[in-house]
Amino acid sequence: MTEPSIQQPRQSPLPPPDSSTAPPNSTAPPNSTAPPNSTASPGGHGAVPLDSTTQLLIRITAQLGTQLSLVSRNGTRRPMPRTRHPAAPRPPTAAGVPPTLVVVAHGSRDPQALRTVLALLDRVRDLRPGLDVRLGHIELNRPLLPDTLDGLRGADAVLVPLLLGRGHHVKHDLPAAAAAAPAVRTRIAAPLGPHPLLVEALYGRLVEAGWDPADHGGRRAAVVLAAAGSRDPDSAQDTRRTARMLAERLGGVPVVPAYASAATPTVPAALRALAARGRHRTFVASCFTAPGRFASAAADAAPRTTAVPLGAHPAMARLLLHRYDQALSLTAPSEPVRLLASA
Repeated sequence: MTEPSIQQPRQSPLPPPDSSTAPPNSTAPPNSTAPPNSTASPGGHGAVPLDSTTQLLIRITAQLGTQLSLVSRNGTRRPMPRTRHPAAPRPPTAAGVPPTLVVVAHGSRDPQALRTVLALLDRVRDLRPGLDVRLGHIELNRPLLPDTLDGLRGADAVLVPLLLGRGHHVKHDLPAAAAAAPAVRTRIAAPLGPHPLLVEALYGRLVEAGWDPADHGGRRAAVVLAAAGSRDPDSAQDTRRTARMLAERLGGVPVVPAYASAATPTVPAALRALAARGRHRTFVASCFTAPGRFASAAADAAPRTTAVPLGAHPAMARLLLHRYDQALSLTAPSEPVRLLASA
């Protein structure tokens, strides 16, 4: 490529030197007017012209260098450099659609279990119109969780366990299911308990079963908190904390945790221990999300004073949405699960 030649601007011929005309580099008289392309001298006594041949060549060379830098060797124009800005925070999903809420239930052979869970999901939809709410089971019922996630390829989802404490299903099964569905950007919420909304649902079911709030001052009243049970010590810790919170809600009435499997005491054993202490007006609070084998075993221990499972209690629907919102605010898609004990 042939570079363009530099043409010097035409200048007017200089007049012959005489006593009335100052030489080119002289200081103009105080009452003279500086030419347009001049600057004040350091002493402030006049102006120095900027359009001398040397300075003009410097200007032209700089401008020409800038223009030539935009031209490649083959004569094409290089793209203009772009200013890089920090990446904007990624919205939850494309087009502003909130992530799908996937309620993860355990599953049961009891036909009432699925009907109960579906009624709970309907309450959640009523509270949050427009939110995509789906169901996935760990076992025994359809749809199974992997099938639900398979239908969400390319989407964002929050898995909210319909489980009441930290145990094997929350710690292992849910993360494994999420890892097996890489096409879905997943967050995993904390289990439902312990939480004040869970306690409110337990209290409401006890009142429905005949609990009299006036019993809080009596020495004969007590409650057994029946839970599924787990070999995981964190699960037992969560159940004990829920029992303490329920005792506070009941005005200080003793609440003893008991388990249907994998841990002690059992519900019958807890009832016998309370009776030995003179606590004969006892109720069983069902810390189960839906009817099933464990809930039936707890009800058989005290048939007249056992509350029904939590099911579609309004506080449970609010708690599911709370865990969903909490997971959105605390985690990013595909981050490791954060198991919150309470909040």
